[in-house]
Amino acid sequence: MTPAGRRIVAAAEELFYHRGITAVGVDLIAEHSGVTKRTLYNRFGSKDRLVAAYLEERDRRWRALVRTAVDACDTPAEAVTAPFEALRIWSTTNTRGCAFINALAELPDPAHPAHHVAAEQKHWLLGLFEELARAAGCPEPRALALQLLVLHEGALATQPLPVDTLTETTTLAHTLARSCTPPPPAP
Repeated sequence: MTPAGRRIVAAAEELFYHRGITAVGVDLIAEHSGVTKRTLYNRFGSKDRLVAAYLEERDRRWRALVRTAVDACDTPAEAVTAPFEALRIWSTTNTRGCAFINALAELPDPAHPAHHVAAEQKHWLLGLFEELARAAGCPEPRALALQLLVLHEGALATQPLPVDTLTETTTLAHTLARSCTPPPPAP
C-alpha cells in the first residue's frame, strides 16, 4: 500500500471506530488523511471498499496478536484460551467494543464487502477455537469452540460498559477448557 493509502486507512480506522461507519463521510476521511477525495477514490474506488480495507487491516493486526498469544503458550490446553489473553492486551487501546460487531450492526447487508470481512473474522475465531480445542484433546471441540466464541464476543460487546466482564469471561473460559481437556501426564 502506498503511503497515501496507509494514511487514508489510518484516518478511516480512527474515524469509523470512534464515530461509526455510517456517520463518517469520505470528505472527512480525506481531510484527516491529508489527501484529496480523488486520491481516496483512486486508491479505494468507494467508501464501501475503504470500510472493507479498514476492517481487513484491523483483522490482520488482531490475528497477529492472537497467533502471538497462542505461540507463547506452553501447552495445547493453555493455548485454547489464548484469544482471551490477546483480547486483554487489545482492549487496552480499543475501548469502544469490537469494530467487527459494530460493522455488522451498521452494515446488515451480506452483500456489502465490509460485512463479509466482519463475518469472516468471527468465523475465523470460531475455527481457531475449534482447532485449539482439538489439539488440546477436547472430545467435543466444536461445542467448546462455540461456548468460547460466545464468551469472547460477550466480553467484547460489554466492553464499553463500566464493568469488567473480561476477567469473569476469561476465568470461565479457563474453567470450560480445563473441564474438557485430559489432565497432563503425571511426571
